[in-house]
Amino acid sequence: MSELSTDKDELRGLFLFESLTDDQLDWLLDHGVVEAYDAGAVVYEQGDAAEFFYVLLDGEIQLEKVLDGTDVVLTSSDLPGSYAGATRAFIGASQDEAYASALRAVTRARLFRIRADDFSYALKSWFPMAVHLLDGLFLGLTNTEKLVNQREKLIALGALSAGLAHELNNPGSAEVRAADTLSVRLQDARRAIINLAPALDRESLKHLLALATEGFERAQTPPVLSALEAGDLEDMLAQRLEAAGVDGAWDMAPVFASAGLDEAWIDRVLTTAGDAAPDAVRWIAAGIDIENLVREIRTSAGRISELVGAMKDYSHLDKGPFQTIDVHDGLESTLVILGHKLKKGVNVVRDYDRSLPKICGQAGELNQVWTNLIVNAVEAMGGKGTLTVRTARERDCVLVEIADTGPGIPGEIQRRIFDPFFTTKDVGEGTGLGLDISYRIVVRRHHGDIRVQSEPGNTRFQVLLPIEQPASVQAAGEKL
Repeated sequence: MSELSTDKDELRGLFLFESLTDDQLDWLLDHGVVEAYDAGAVVYEQGDAAEFFYVLLDGEIQLEKVLDGTDVVLTSSDLPGSYAGATRAFIGASQDEAYASALRAVTRARLFRIRADDFSYALKSWFPMAVHLLDGLFLGLTNTEKLVNQREKLIALGALSAGLAHELNNPGSAEVRAADTLSVRLQDARRAIINLAPALDRESLKHLLALATEGFERAQTPPVLSALEAGDLEDMLAQRLEAAGVDGAWDMAPVFASAGLDEAWIDRVLTTAGDAAPDAVRWIAAGIDIENLVREIRTSAGRISELVGAMKDYSHLDKGPFQTIDVHDGLESTLVILGHKLKKGVNVVRDYDRSLPKICGQAGELNQVWTNLIVNAVEAMGGKGTLTVRTARERDCVLVEIADTGPGIPGEIQRRIFDPFFTTKDVGEGTGLGLDISYRIVVRRHHGDIRVQSEPGNTRFQVLLPIEQPASVQAAGEKL
């Protein structure tokens, strides 16, 4: 038997073909060929069309895969009958798939090669029930992963929606309360000015208006007082107003104190207003309150606008697949959206390199990565600790690092954390897809890298994103 030939006895000696009949072995011999490869020769490359199914006759082979730009040996074997190549050719959904890895000869090796469509025909003809079972199993697992993937995204969206609703509720409620109080204070001011105007001559009214303007302006930039200082000032002003016969003195004193108005200013108001002093004090107090309420409404409305804007930036629903983006914008919008998780005891430290160039990327998908990493960090710390968000340049990439002060990730499971469905959370608390999705977005979608370094009190997830993307990716993107 020559090196580039085989016979039924050699094929029957392989565990893969040991149960085949003579006719089936003859069919394989008619449709297959034997090839010899020198040590180090590449049988096929990763990504090439999966056209052939290979079976080892003798020698040693190994499977290699490019992961994150590095060649990794997946497995090696010198066992005759070991196989590689178009291993899923019989599955309808995989007819046109590419080789998932490369095959290389470690030593001089002989391989039996058969075309993928012939391999598929043989399996479907000789083992129809097994093929149906395997086909259903493969498709079932694929559909299950898709469904769980969608569920993971829906759960994340639900959590974000709940958090956003909570964040919007606070300024919204504050705005309603301020508006209700504003209506009351406007009525108070209206009644006070109606009583005050007839009681003052032109010069006194002019002087009182000047004092009121001074009070309003001082209220814009009040001094910072300690709790003790503020309490002493309120007591002093309340006593002075009460002595002047002003009703509700103890209610109005905190308004003047918070504006930084002292007893000397109160005395000037009382002297100018004379017998109309109670109405003058009530009118100015109402005016200061109105200014404060307007500021509160403006702040609340601004907070709502900020949240809506952050959500718009976060989702990027109006943007194309790939854009020139600043990673800091996405990080900040994500921190705003997740504010409800951070305010309970997480100290956020921003260590940004604002000189970083913009990158070509899909902002919405990267925001999903930031969300997964930040939420994991907060949960790892139990909601209390220091979250550090750092950006820097590393060669031709932008580095984004999310660090936490949690207990760390044990070394024995660090290599598995990006695997689908792997989770360290309790049953029902996680699907194990957050980091898998993040990995696919960063590595497959953006041709970057994601890695982890962890020890107790210092866990850092580092995302590397190339500044420039291939032209084909910029134009159309790639499917996850």
